[in-house]
Amino acid sequence: MALNASTQIAHPADQVIATLADRGFAEHLTSLANGTLQDFTVSGDTAGAFTLTTVRAMPTDRVPDIARKFVGASIQVTQVEQWSAPDAVGNRSASVKIDVAGVPVSVSGSEKLTAQGDTTEFAIEGKVSSSIPFIGGKLASAAEPYLGKALNLQASQVNAWLSK
Repeated sequence: MALNASTQIAHPADQVIATLADRGFAEHLTSLANGTLQDFTVSGDTAGAFTLTTVRAMPTDRVPDIARKFVGASIQVTQVEQWSAPDAVGNRSASVKIDVAGVPVSVSGSEKLTAQGDTTEFAIEGKVSSSIPFIGGKLASAAEPYLGKALNLQASQVNAWLSK
């Protein structure tokens, strides 16, 4: 299933990227979903190209019933974002891969931060896939709205974090 979502963040792109690469922010965001941040690694200098790896244990109480049968009470979600260095105006892009341990569901795609002066457009394009025969498509389509909500939550929390 295809996933496309975008939202505006009322802060410059360099501040947005600094927030996304902040362990304290990752812990805050994870706690909002009643999860536990298990690992958070920034490889490289965030002023240039870098890789951000986040591993979370997440409860499955909000997972669609069709998926809950396969995952139990919690799941481990690993997200790897490979961010480009900023271009001349501050735009950045990242390839994104999200894997759910023990479940054949994954997300691959891209994120973009488009600098617009004092604001930033945050967009994600991706594909949710599952390799389970017959019900894989249902699992993927059930996961899609949750990922869109997660992007909007992340963007609103970046705004709140930077407005402190």
